Amino acid sequence: MANNEAVLKMNGVSKTFPGVKALKSVDFKLRAGEIHALMGENGAGKSTLIKVLTGVEELDSGEIYLSGEKILAKSTQQAQELGISTVYQEVNLCPNLTVAENFYIGREPTRYGKINWKEINRSAEQALAKLDLKIDVKQKLENYSVAIQQMVAIARAIDYKARVLILDEPTSSLDKNEVEKLFIIMKKLRSEGMGIIFVTHFLDQVYEVSDRITVLRNGELVGEYEAESLPKIQLVAKMIGKDLDILSNLKKDANKEQNTNANDTFMSFNGVGHTGTIEPFDLEIRKGEVLGLAGLLGSGRSELARVIFGIDKADSGEIRVNDERANIASPIDAIKRGIALCPENRKTEGIIGELSVRENIILALQARNGIGKTISRKEQERIADEYIKLLNIKTSGKEQLVKNLSGGNQQKVILARWLATNPDLLILDEPTRGIDVGTKTEIQKLIIQFAERGMSVVFISSEMDESLRCCSRMAILRDGRKVAEICEDELTDRNVMKSIAGED
Repeated sequence: MANNEAVLKMNGVSKTFPGVKALKSVDFKLRAGEIHALMGENGAGKSTLIKVLTGVEELDSGEIYLSGEKILAKSTQQAQELGISTVYQEVNLCPNLTVAENFYIGREPTRYGKINWKEINRSAEQALAKLDLKIDVKQKLENYSVAIQQMVAIARAIDYKARVLILDEPTSSLDKNEVEKLFIIMKKLRSEGMGIIFVTHFLDQVYEVSDRITVLRNGELVGEYEAESLPKIQLVAKMIGKDLDILSNLKKDANKEQNTNANDTFMSFNGVGHTGTIEPFDLEIRKGEVLGLAGLLGSGRSELARVIFGIDKADSGEIRVNDERANIASPIDAIKRGIALCPENRKTEGIIGELSVRENIILALQARNGIGKTISRKEQERIADEYIKLLNIKTSGKEQLVKNLSGGNQQKVILARWLATNPDLLILDEPTRGIDVGTKTEIQKLIIQFAERGMSVVFISSEMDESLRCCSRMAILRDGRKVAEICEDELTDRNVMKSIAGED
C-alpha cells in the first residue's frame, strides 16, 4: 500500500496555449504504492498535465521531481527511460505486428548483430506471465481483444522498469469482467510499490481502486483528498464547481417564460438505444421547452444526441415524431424531420474553415433541399445577411472565411446554419464552451427565446449554472444510461448532482 514517500512531485506547473491558460500553477503528488485518481471535466487540465509529465508538451514554468531527482522529459521515449509510462484508452501499439514485436519495438535484443527472435518471444511470454496472461506472443496483436492489448501495453510499461504508470481512461472499451481483471492487475502493481495515476470518468471505479483523488477544474488545482473521506456528491461538486455549503435553488432567469403549459410532445423514444454507446432509454421531448441532458464527461450525453440526430442509428426501440413512427437512420433523415444539431466540437464537426460565412450558413438548408434544388446566390446572400444581423455575428462581411472569426462567432455561424432550416427541434451540444461571457449570455437568451416561440431545444452543457438557467427539465445520464429525470419544481443543483453521483 501507499507510504508517505513521493515517487512523483509536480510543483507549480503552468502551461499556456494560444488564448488558453491550460494549467495554472498546479501541484500534484504521487506516492509509491498507491493508485491516485486524477479527476476533472473536459478542459480541466488532466490531459495537459499528463502531456507535460510525459514530454509531449513543454511546461512554461514549474518543477517535476521523480524519486527526489529533478527531471524534465523532452519526449515520451525519454519519459519511459526515466520510468514514466502511459497506457491510453486507444492502445498506441502496432496491431499489424506480433505481441512480442510490439513488446520490444525499438529495443530489440540482438545476437551476433542480428535480432534475437527467440529471446524476444521468450522474454515477452515471461513478462506477460507476471500479469497472469498466457497468450501466443507470435500472433499479431490485432487478433486479440482490446483488454488483452491493454494488458500487453501495461506489461511493456512494467518491463521498461516504470516507477510511474499512467492509465488514461483504460476501462472505457472494456466489459465488466475485463475491468475486474484490470483492477486485479492494478492492485497487484500497487502492492509491489508502483505509483499509478488513474484517469477515468467512472465514479464507481474511482472509489473501487483509488487511494487518493486529485481534482482539477479550468486548469487549476481544486484539491487533493483521501478517497475514503470524500463522498461521491462532494467529488461531483468539486469537479463542476459548486460549493455544497451554498447549494440552494437558483432563481430562474427573469426572461425565462418557456411554453411548457401545452405539454405537446414533439418527439418520443421508447427503449431506444445504440449498442456500445447508449443503453436503451425512454424520453419525451416537448414543444416549447429546453430539455437538459446532464452528466459527467463520458456519461452518454453526446451519444444520446447522436442517436436523436441519426449519426448513430438506433438498433433498438421505437422513435416517434409528432406521434408518428419515424425511422431516423441518418442525419439527412433527421433534417427532413425538422431536427438540427450543433455539435460539441465546432472545429472538427461544425465549421468548414475554408468556406465563407455565407457558405457555412446555407450548408444544412442546401443538404435538406437536395442537389436538384440549388439555392440561388441571391437567396444565399439574403439568408446570410438575415442571420448575421439576428445573431449579431461580428464579421467583416458574409464572404469572410469562417476560420478567421473568433470562437464565439464561429459558434453563432453554426447556430445560424441550423436556424436557417427552421427546425422544430434544436440540439445544442456545449454551445457556449470556450467563448467569452458576453457571447455566452447572448446565446443563452436566444435559447430561451427559441423555446418561447414553440421550438423544442435539447441543451447539453458542462456548466451547472448555465443548464439551470436555461432548462425547464433535465434527463440525467451516467455510464451510458439515462438514470433519472428531474422536472422544474425539483430542478436544483443539489438534486442534479445527487442523481449524477448516484445518491438518493
